[in-house]
Amino acid sequence: MKEESLFSLANENESTPLADRVRPQNLSEFVGQDDLIGPGKILRELIEKDRVPSLILWGPPGTGKTTLAEIIAKHTKAHFITFSAVTSSIKDIRQIMEEAEQNRQFGEKMILSLSMKSIALIRHNKMPFCPLSNVEGITLIGATTENPSFEVNSALLSRAKAFILHSLSTDDIIHLLKNAINNPAGFPGLDVQISDENLRMIAEFSIGDARSSLNTLENAVLNGKKTGKRAVVDESILQQLINTKSLRYDKKGNEHYNLIAALHKSMRNSDVDAAVYWVNRMLDGGEDPLYIARRLVRFASENVGLADTNSLNVAINTFQACKFIGTPECVIYLDCTPKSNSVYVAQQEAEKAIKRTDNLPVPLQIRNAPTKLMKDLNYGKDYQYAQDAPDKLTNMKTMSPELEGSQFYHPSEQGNEIRFKKRIVQIKKWHEKNG
Repeated sequence: MKEESLFSLANENESTPLADRVRPQNLSEFVGQDDLIGPGKILRELIEKDRVPSLILWGPPGTGKTTLAEIIAKHTKAHFITFSAVTSSIKDIRQIMEEAEQNRQFGEKMILSLSMKSIALIRHNKMPFCPLSNVEGITLIGATTENPSFEVNSALLSRAKAFILHSLSTDDIIHLLKNAINNPAGFPGLDVQISDENLRMIAEFSIGDARSSLNTLENAVLNGKKTGKRAVVDESILQQLINTKSLRYDKKGNEHYNLIAALHKSMRNSDVDAAVYWVNRMLDGGEDPLYIARRLVRFASENVGLADTNSLNVAINTFQACKFIGTPECVIYLDCTPKSNSVYVAQQEAEKAIKRTDNLPVPLQIRNAPTKLMKDLNYGKDYQYAQDAPDKLTNMKTMSPELEGSQFYHPSEQGNEIRFKKRIVQIKKWHEKNG
């Protein structure tokens, strides 16, 4: 038997990333997610009672999804396998199924960990995975940063319970960093000196990502001022490492929709500073400016509407300008202009009426009659041309009898729409007088 050198083992340990060297081994060492695994919480109870079902862990990067899966496997004394749909074949799936059956006969469970990439392949039916989810003795634990409702195969999702993991707080990250420094496997042979202020700087920079914070700490220690076995991490070192903040943003992921919703709702609420902040968050994250510009056109149509009839022109011009200069410049205009969604509401009310009444026939008097047969059927009979009338109004009925008296458009008291409201009142009074 070949003996391993102690020095080679040490070197191997040093080459292992800090996040892996100090990975929590049990629930007491796990930091964050107290709403799930705190004392008396549902997931902790399931783990401690060894009744963990198949589950999906959904959360941003660095929230402990993989670590938690490994802790569950250790606590339940299950055989833990990391499954990759990228490299695995049908033969591998059959082998796992056979192994699970053998383990089950000896009373041993199997936990199958699925990566986000594996989940994506299964979701798009590029990997025939479903047989595994039906095998007795196999508990599936999937980890994903994307909303399971959209990204997880429906058959898999129906067999698994989803748990949401949240970004770690700054205090959580500081606690985690201190644990790493005090962990014998963290920086063996080194006395790491770093102030609480600098730990907080790392924590804030990581944006709730545990792995990111540990990577930053490790680089800071490696580049720190060393005297013997003492390594000092000061602010000057951190300033070099933390010169740019990488914003968490996936143009196709859940955060994409969160941010565009934040922009819409900020503008709808006329909170100009929030709107400016969110639009720049998206741009800094690499969002396509034309996508934002298209959404601004929609906002101008649906949320500003007739309160400012110029807003749609501004939004469309912005979209065109965006093709040349690359940034959507009309956020502040749309935010500060009067708002009205009366046009949008009118459309919604009309759609409800359509669903309620189905296909109502067009009144004969407002049908075109391009042929003799249509004229003989009274198409266009008694039609009154409003443009020839003195007040540009007639008593002709243009609404289906079943919906007569319905009002879909209710003008607001905002901006130009005040004029439209006055005009509608005038029209109603005219009909009352001349009806």
